[in-house]
Amino acid sequence: MELSVQALIFLFSTMLIIGVLATKFSTRLGLPSLVLFLLLGMFLNNYIFFENAKLSQLIGIVALIIILFEGGTQTKWGNIRPVLGAAGSLATIGVLITTVVTGLAAMYILDLSLLEGMLFGSIVGSTDAAAVFSVLGNKNIKRRITSTLEAESGTNDPMAVFLTVTLIEVIQLPDSSIWTAIGSFFWQMGIGLVIGILLGKATTTVINKITLDASGLYPVLALACAIFTYAFTSAVGGSGLLAVYVMAVYIGNNDLMYRFSILRFNEGFAWMMQIIMFILLGLLVFPEQLLEIFWQGLLLSMVLMFIARPIGVFLSMLFMKYTGKEKTFISWAGLKGAVPVILATYPTLAGVENSQLIFNVVFFVVLTSALIQGSSLSWLGSKLKLTETRQASPFPTMELITLGRSGAEIMEATISEDTPATGVTLEDLTLPEETLITAIIREGKVITPTGSSVLQTGDTLYVLTHKKQRDQVRALLFGKKKPKRTEEKDERKAKKAPKD
Repeated sequence: MELSVQALIFLFSTMLIIGVLATKFSTRLGLPSLVLFLLLGMFLNNYIFFENAKLSQLIGIVALIIILFEGGTQTKWGNIRPVLGAAGSLATIGVLITTVVTGLAAMYILDLSLLEGMLFGSIVGSTDAAAVFSVLGNKNIKRRITSTLEAESGTNDPMAVFLTVTLIEVIQLPDSSIWTAIGSFFWQMGIGLVIGILLGKATTTVINKITLDASGLYPVLALACAIFTYAFTSAVGGSGLLAVYVMAVYIGNNDLMYRFSILRFNEGFAWMMQIIMFILLGLLVFPEQLLEIFWQGLLLSMVLMFIARPIGVFLSMLFMKYTGKEKTFISWAGLKGAVPVILATYPTLAGVENSQLIFNVVFFVVLTSALIQGSSLSWLGSKLKLTETRQASPFPTMELITLGRSGAEIMEATISEDTPATGVTLEDLTLPEETLITAIIREGKVITPTGSSVLQTGDTLYVLTHKKQRDQVRALLFGKKKPKRTEEKDERKAKKAPKD
């Protein structure tokens, strides 16, 4: 039916409100929020007829750019640098193996040709950055494992896109050269990597040097640079998604003016795009279509989760120093999300035979992956004893916008039980010059800091400092040793103590 402008605005706002509230329920249920977004889209099918795959693909790609940009800026280079080899192998060899195994299974289960089966495998072969970032964000899984999964999910989308586009070309043009395709792959990855680094450096320089009339324009500028990075890289034949992720990691790990504003803007915008994207993708599928392929979809989901992904992970990490338990968890954490559904629109728009069947089964696989794997990750991590109690980290920072380019910022740091500063008075911290603890939040109450204030477990500190002193303050609060003056006090107490 034809909806008025007012009705569309009302519907759009209602979808966003429901989507935001759904994240609360998904957390309580232990489900990835994308499940509820997709189900909401399918429910709205009863009231809205939507079949514009081209528009969904466009919105999906823009959403992926924003999600990858947001995830990349939050990624710490120090965490992913030690796991780059494993992540790179998973993102290439792992995806290729998963594609082949899943494709062979799809060929027999769905009665497809070999190339169509491989096309299906390539679509579901990669993990999804949005799903992985959101699901692992609040899990206390060992840092090395989460860093590996996040780096893999941020870099394996280009491989899936390349395989999907290449297989569509081969299906439509059987005489296509395999060597041309291989050369194209290395060109896309290489160009994407180089342009990502160059434009990351350029973006950082521009944001730090330029003076804009309003501070709210800096996040807009950063996001525009990310979208430009994708468009420019794609225009010269490179991997736009890889370039965006590399560019985001670069600027996220360098000094950046208005960092907090940029990160918060991106986080909110990425969530909004996730909601819109998954709801739109849900609108493309009717529940009765999923029922028609229920058993085939379920069987392929089991093949992907229990056979294809584990084979891909174990073979691609064969000579790497990961334990069997770690590889098992990484295998199970191969979450599917928006990328497979967006890629499933490519065969539809290209007019490939059986494209609707492929789309429906891909959608089913994404749902089952999110429901089964996403909801059981915490349980599996605990069973395999791969969880850890992470030490509180002061990484979240809030720059003082009113101080402009002074370099001052407010660091937010939470004191945990094993933090060396626990039980220490503020006067014993020997803070650097021009550094001040401005507030202590304890049990929801604001405490005015004094020299005699004793830091307790669970305290949240707001520390006014200079960016150049950031690492020194971190070491003081979270280093392995107690503050020097506290050590001296302990020594004096030990000397005064009566001897046996």
